[in-house]
Amino acid sequence: MSAKNLQEVIDQAGNSVELLRNSQLGAYIYPVVPMEFTNFRREVTAWRDAAVLFDQSHHMVNLFISGPDALKLISDTGINSVANFGINTAKQFVPVSPDGGVIGDGILFREAEEEFVFVGRAPVANWLTYQAGKGYNVDLRLDQRSPSRPYGKQVTRELWRFQIQGPRAWEVIEKVNGAQVEQVRFFRMGHMNIAGEQVRTLRHGMAGAPGLEIWGPYETYDKVRDAILEAGREFGLEPAGARAYSCNTLESGWIPSPLPAVYTGDELRPYREWLGADSYEATNALAGSFVSDRIEDYYLNPWELGYGSFVKFDHDFIGRDALQAVDPGGQRRKVTLAWNAEDVAGLLASPVDPKGPGYQFFDLPNANYGSSSYDSVVDADGNTVGLSMFTGYSANERKALSLATVNPDVPLGAEVRVIWGEPGGGSRKTTVQPHEQFAVRAIVSPTPYSAMARDSYQPGWRTSVPV
Repeated sequence: MSAKNLQEVIDQAGNSVELLRNSQLGAYIYPVVPMEFTNFRREVTAWRDAAVLFDQSHHMVNLFISGPDALKLISDTGINSVANFGINTAKQFVPVSPDGGVIGDGILFREAEEEFVFVGRAPVANWLTYQAGKGYNVDLRLDQRSPSRPYGKQVTRELWRFQIQGPRAWEVIEKVNGAQVEQVRFFRMGHMNIAGEQVRTLRHGMAGAPGLEIWGPYETYDKVRDAILEAGREFGLEPAGARAYSCNTLESGWIPSPLPAVYTGDELRPYREWLGADSYEATNALAGSFVSDRIEDYYLNPWELGYGSFVKFDHDFIGRDALQAVDPGGQRRKVTLAWNAEDVAGLLASPVDPKGPGYQFFDLPNANYGSSSYDSVVDADGNTVGLSMFTGYSANERKALSLATVNPDVPLGAEVRVIWGEPGGGSRKTTVQPHEQFAVRAIVSPTPYSAMARDSYQPGWRTSVPV
């Protein structure tokens, strides 16, 4: 009998870890946007040297929340304070489970007194939708992300969403607007004009330098995009494809896809029975060398992901009691791991060495081969001291990097090893072929790794600096 919900999927599989490790979903895909417009190296260096146009129109869900209880729903489900959540501002929104495990994160926009939009991956939108059904006076409208493989079929969204970033971004912004644009504070919203259209803006810094996220009705997509590219030509603006887009997080320090902490606990059983058998949570592909029989060992709390400064106990929220019992100083912390160049060369040479060991394929620039990555980070004695969670190559830094969470006593500058590849020759994922594991040397480094990002980001966002 076919499973009808996540709980039935888990019950039939018998073990959540084995279910997710052998998911047939494959790697996370950034859909619709071409993989490259020129080449990913040129597109990546553009956000360091000139300007870049990111197209975020397709890979995230939009959940529109409105009504008298909209703010209450957000306050009751998020670790963030809403005490100073004004109209025309945004927050990086983080909900946790009753046991304090992070469910996900994303950007929450407050567009009017009772109107909000959540933009991010599916787990948070699913959680908010489920909680909204518990008596909140709200209206919800979900605009799902575009299909990973549209196979030539027409794809439309409610909104297009772009970012103009880089050291020359503001020159592009003001030229396309036809006048000066006020550089409002970080995560503050405004308006600008593009090709006769008034569009919404959010002050952002995704690539390290001041820039804007902009959005508007999808039917104006081509007109607005063409106008930005034309205005940006003289400033060296490059459109970024899907391959380059995924590199940005390596430099800026955001861990995109921790496993949602929803697979256990009697209190969450009704939620698992509400989630579909084809939901993100049921099909998510868990990848990497870290393997435990306990799915709880994959859960992370806000401090481990660098969100500790967002936790505010000025309101009641799901998971509050669990987080109050946590000692922040004893938690793992977010770092960047700079991989050893010789070891990376060995990984890259493996596919063309017929006599050498076969390692798990290291793709460029995004080496992740599942939706949620968990590679063991070990010290010189082989003790696990952390988890490496997002891996790839930065053309700006000319390094292979991964984002990780490590024990609090592991200092910056320490050499560790990332165990690349899965044990026992690998799982049954579609992205995995039989392979041997490789212990890659890496240096524990700051997050963000990019000096530009460290110097210019708003404290507390993607960093570990308190706000």
